[in-house]
Amino acid sequence: MTTVGGVSKAHILIVEDDAPIARLIDIHLQNAGYQTTLCGDGLDAQLLLKNNTYNLLILDRMIPGKRGLDLLRWLRSEEKTLVLPVLMVTALSMTGERIRGLNEGADDYLGKPFEPDELVARVAALLRRSTSVVTETFGSQAIQMDEESMEVKVSGQLLSLRPLEFKLLQTMMQKPGRVFSREQLLDLVWGIDAFVEERTVDATVKRLRKELSRVGQGDSIKTIRGVGYRFQEDI
Repeated sequence: MTTVGGVSKAHILIVEDDAPIARLIDIHLQNAGYQTTLCGDGLDAQLLLKNNTYNLLILDRMIPGKRGLDLLRWLRSEEKTLVLPVLMVTALSMTGERIRGLNEGADDYLGKPFEPDELVARVAALLRRSTSVVTETFGSQAIQMDEESMEVKVSGQLLSLRPLEFKLLQTMMQKPGRVFSREQLLDLVWGIDAFVEERTVDATVKRLRKELSRVGQGDSIKTIRGVGYRFQEDI
C-alpha cells in the first residue's frame, strides 16, 4: 500500500470503459481515502497489472481489448496476481453470470446500477479479508496449514490458494467433522457485513476442491446435501 502522511492507502485499479461510471467509482473511492488508477481497456489493464502492484481490482465484465473474464483467467494464472482481490462490476447481473464470474476467480460481484455506498463497503470488506493477519500452525495428518505465511502444503506440495479459499479451509479444519451451513460460512469467512450470496460459498468450495484434488485431497471437503459442508480428517 502507498503511504501518504504516515497513513497507508490501498491502491485500487478500476477497469471500466464507461467513462461516467468509471468516474463515479473513482470519486467515491477517493473520497473514502483510496488511491485509484483508471483504465478502460483490458489489454492496457493487463500491462498495468504486469508492471505495477495494486491492492484490489474493480473489473467490468464487458470491456474492449481483452474481455473481463479473459483478464480474470489471466490474473489467476499469474503468481503476482493470484491472490489479488477482484470485485466484478457489470450490467450482467443474472445469477448464472455472477456464478460464472465467481467460478473464474472473482471474489465478489456487484451488478449495475449500484449504490456507491455499497460499492465502498464491498471494497472495504475485500481489503479487510485480504490483509488479515494470522499466527498459528495446525493441520490434519494430510493437510498442513501455516497461518502466518498463509501457506497450505500436502505431503510437501504447496497449494495455490487465494485468501478466501485459505480462510474457508482454515475455518473448516479448525472444527473437523462439524457441518457448516452456507450461511454460517458466509458469516465466518466473508463476514457478517459482506453483501454476498450463499452461492458464492459453493463457487469458492469448488475452486478449493479443485486445488485440493491436484494433491489427492479433493474429498476432504464433503457436501452435506441440503445443509452445507464439512471437513473430514484422515481420508
